[in-house]
Amino acid sequence: MKKAGYLIKIVPPFGYRVFRVEFTRAHLVFAAILSLVTFGGVAGWYGFTMWHAEARVGELRNLTADQGQRLQQIDAQAAQLDGELHAIEQQNARIRKMIGDRGKAAAAGAAVPAPSPDNRRSMTTPHGVDYDAVATRMALLREHSAQVRGEDDRLREVALRVLNMRRLEEISRAQLLAAIPSILPAGSGDIASGFGWRLIPWPEFHNGVDLTADYGDQVRAGAAGTVVAAGWDGGYGLKVDIDHGNGYHTWYAHLSRIDVRPGDYVHKAQPIALVGSTGESTGPHLHYQIMLDGKPVNPQPYLHGVPDKVLASLK
Repeated sequence: MKKAGYLIKIVPPFGYRVFRVEFTRAHLVFAAILSLVTFGGVAGWYGFTMWHAEARVGELRNLTADQGQRLQQIDAQAAQLDGELHAIEQQNARIRKMIGDRGKAAAAGAAVPAPSPDNRRSMTTPHGVDYDAVATRMALLREHSAQVRGEDDRLREVALRVLNMRRLEEISRAQLLAAIPSILPAGSGDIASGFGWRLIPWPEFHNGVDLTADYGDQVRAGAAGTVVAAGWDGGYGLKVDIDHGNGYHTWYAHLSRIDVRPGDYVHKAQPIALVGSTGESTGPHLHYQIMLDGKPVNPQPYLHGVPDKVLASLK
């Protein structure tokens, strides 16, 4: 028995050949199933594509939001750095004032502008931060930072030079003061015989002061200098003469012992001898004499510091 089926004849407009397509219900069922499977596959692929696209859009949205937040943070950090640079500029201005530098301040008034609402139209994030504005701000900030750093380096170099010069001036002044008699060379400061005319032990002009001291007490240099003489000198007995290199000489006489030699460099307050009673002396004491430009001056104002009039002449 012949199966029931369907027959389709295809007759071309020309020619005598006829095409026959014969199929059964099974063929129709198979075609329907194939169509459903194909449609399902296409629909599934389309659905998966749409799901993936939506997921990708979500990721991009999250990424954009994250970038916007980071951009806001960068903008805030730029504002903070701008404030720090402004503080450095103010500090540099104070340094210039202190050291007397009259050079122009680098990037004076070149504050880095913050993004304004009017310029947020080019490319903004969902958080309202303009990429172009932040990029411009960062470029200006880099330029400003380079200028401030250059000014800071220059001021540091100038300040260091000024400080070194001032330090050298201080050292020079300290050396100058160290070479001026300003301490009590021996004893407690009591003066047995002062500077000027006296009658005892005989009438004469006394060119120094006689400081009360015990035999063997230590004698210290009244100022820094070089020993030019150390030995016996007539009525002075054992005497030390120190040249301080500034017109001052100090003499220490009637010593019992000398502990330095000519050519020695001595510091202020350095021990140089012992008190005695050599030469024309009536008892143990220290004859202390100060010579300035070859003339004797009263040593008493120099026993407890540099006299004010001498300090005034050094300014």
